[in-house]
Amino acid sequence: MDPQFFQIDQIPAALWGPPSEQVVVGVHGAQSNKTDVPFRLLAEAFPACQVLSFDLPEHGDRKDGSTLCKPPVCAQELTAVLNYAGRHWKKVGLFAVSMGAYFSLLACPGRNISHVWFLSPVVDMERMTRDMMDWFQISEARLKVEGAVPTPMGQTLYWDDICYIRAHPIDRWPFPTDILRGDGDTLAAEETAAGFAERFSCRLRTVKGAEHWFHTPEELTALSAWLRETSSG
Repeated sequence: MDPQFFQIDQIPAALWGPPSEQVVVGVHGAQSNKTDVPFRLLAEAFPACQVLSFDLPEHGDRKDGSTLCKPPVCAQELTAVLNYAGRHWKKVGLFAVSMGAYFSLLACPGRNISHVWFLSPVVDMERMTRDMMDWFQISEARLKVEGAVPTPMGQTLYWDDICYIRAHPIDRWPFPTDILRGDGDTLAAEETAAGFAERFSCRLRTVKGAEHWFHTPEELTALSAWLRETSSG
């Protein structure tokens, strides 16, 4: 299935599937983009609705742009995409991957979202940031002084991001939500996903042998099956 490309407030976007009154907004994770495999699988699993995906800053068609992929910016851009979806479709769902889930937690409360699907979600951004600081021996004092510290993972840690994350705790998530994660996910801790699911009454499924990035044939088969099983919300 090939998407149609256009822009929403200068944000590169892709629209999958034939016309429908329903849409699922897709939010990718780090080092991904609006045409990544999960969005194609989503569109194939949800034939009754369309899928609207877009490129976050520093990703896809914006990889060489000057805008940084930071929480307040990404939350604002997701808000713009959701506003567009609300104007053009009667029913709006959400599918978010990895850090895209965290941006969704910031942008979505208070909106009318019919159902949410999270894949390998980062639901505790401060915990993940602290884990990365520990892995690469980056102290909080150093990050505060330098402001930004690149990591071998290709992601840069920012002091102002930590301040923003702490100032915006996630205390509300009112949407029916399905979560899929791998039991080998070392980026988003199992206890944070389980705690989030229990706190907000989400349905959590774990795929044995899968890691954070669903990309092997077995992982993608599990993802596709999960999407089809939960497509009715």
